[in-house]
Amino acid sequence: MYRDIKHIIPPEYRRRGMVAAVAILLRAILNFFSIAMLVPLLTIILDSDNIATYPIVGDLYAIMGNPSTSRFALVVAVGVVVLIIIKSAVSLFLYRYERDYVYNLYGYLSRKLYINYYTRGYAFVKSSNSAELSRNVNLVCLNFVAGVLRPLAVMAGEVLLFVLIGVALACVDVVVVLVVLAVLLPASILYYRVIRRRLQSYGEAENEALRAKFRDVAESFRGYADVEINNAFPRLLSSFEAQTERLIDMRKRDAMLSVIPQNLIEIAITSAMAALVVVGVLWPEGNVGVLFGMFAVAAMRLMPSVRSVLSSLSSIRYNSYTIDILKDIDGEEDLVCDERRLEFKHSLELNDVTFDYGEGRERVFDSISLELKRGERLGIRGASGAGKSTLMNIMLGLYSPTSGELRVDGQILDDLARRMWQNSVGYVPQSVFMADSTLAENVALGVARDKIDRERVVRVLKMASLDAFVESLPQGIDSRIGEAGCRVSGGERQRIGIARALYRRPDVLFFDEATSSLDSETEHSVNESIAQLAANDKELTIVVIAHRESSLGYCDRIITIGEK
Repeated sequence: MYRDIKHIIPPEYRRRGMVAAVAILLRAILNFFSIAMLVPLLTIILDSDNIATYPIVGDLYAIMGNPSTSRFALVVAVGVVVLIIIKSAVSLFLYRYERDYVYNLYGYLSRKLYINYYTRGYAFVKSSNSAELSRNVNLVCLNFVAGVLRPLAVMAGEVLLFVLIGVALACVDVVVVLVVLAVLLPASILYYRVIRRRLQSYGEAENEALRAKFRDVAESFRGYADVEINNAFPRLLSSFEAQTERLIDMRKRDAMLSVIPQNLIEIAITSAMAALVVVGVLWPEGNVGVLFGMFAVAAMRLMPSVRSVLSSLSSIRYNSYTIDILKDIDGEEDLVCDERRLEFKHSLELNDVTFDYGEGRERVFDSISLELKRGERLGIRGASGAGKSTLMNIMLGLYSPTSGELRVDGQILDDLARRMWQNSVGYVPQSVFMADSTLAENVALGVARDKIDRERVVRVLKMASLDAFVESLPQGIDSRIGEAGCRVSGGERQRIGIARALYRRPDVLFFDEATSSLDSETEHSVNESIAQLAANDKELTIVVIAHRESSLGYCDRIITIGEK
């Protein structure tokens, strides 16, 4: 498990982890000294007549000029309380570094896994469960750092504290027993009364951030083709990162609040013990020694530490599955938002292209060669399963051919050229992806809201014969169309897809059975819109997949896939 965890954590965070380990060591030492500082109080209350004979305590007594027992007790009591408060502040400062390290690592791993899944390509996304991918990106990374790394850190600190306390007890032969709840209960009530509402607000904010993260991730995978062709992933990633930062902030606040009770209770116990010392000095006839001893036991950290270790072990076992998911992540790729276009001037060529989905599956097609010239209207038909959509996905750069090559104006479509090519095309699938946002944002998919060219949105909506539809909306192009476009009809959805493709000012328009799910009348209307686009722009290249030959009437050439 150690090797797998080491592999998951990047080198930069391993180096920072060494600093976090030092912080854990220092906190354990501070926790030990918080117990050791009670020794002077024990000495005064249990053996005030022989204070001068004890090491360290006697030296302090001599430095103060051998004052009266009552004065010495007051000074020591106040001094110990002050030191405990300082120790708690330093401990919280050290814990803050540990907290930041753990949750910043979560942000890194979550972003890394998100990019890793997305850059594996369209074939991977189609073969995976998008809900599982979303869950892994959002929850697995969080469970790894919160359910594995943090418990490991807790265990390391508590075990070190065990060793220090064990050595000390072996030297002085002290018996530890926990007895008093009267001090713990008020401290707990105070804690919850002060920060209960804060915890609730932090939880609500965290839940909202998680929902937004799930939405961004789900939309990027569910609408992968549209997002990829429209280069919308950088925009989604930006939103994802913003919500991740919000979630991290809420987790940091919650983590800090969760550690305060320990210090609050420690201060309360020490203050109570100091008060008992004063009472014992002022009223020596009382049997304060026994009560003081009980408080001394309460100050010990052994039982809480045992609970922490057992809880940590359970958490590590429960969340160990996260290690198996994260250990196979490849190195993070740099994401560059490339807006350059690969201008389509002459032709698109497929040379002896073969494709299969791997894993021993049968080839979809074998040695296809095809040339698409600029301004041409190409129709593709064939039986279901013949590979029409697969061929278009290769032409779009969504799939890489198993063998053969794809060239645009003689340039091989490699990884760099692929992004530039996709910036030059428009794509309308059979089921157009709709984000849960406004009509304008759906047309200008991937463009920040404040950078949308609203005039162009109105113009392309008119070109897609949606001007009457826009006029019927209560807020025009700023009207929300619902999750997955639930507030629009099938025909309107496809026309919005056409408007989206036109917004990009494409050199080539791809239609992948864009009308096959519509009724005959709506299909005819949408096909007329496409034909009108072809008639109005002779330089626009169009590739259309359709089952019905009537839908290809405006094409210059029709090829059939699957016929020998």
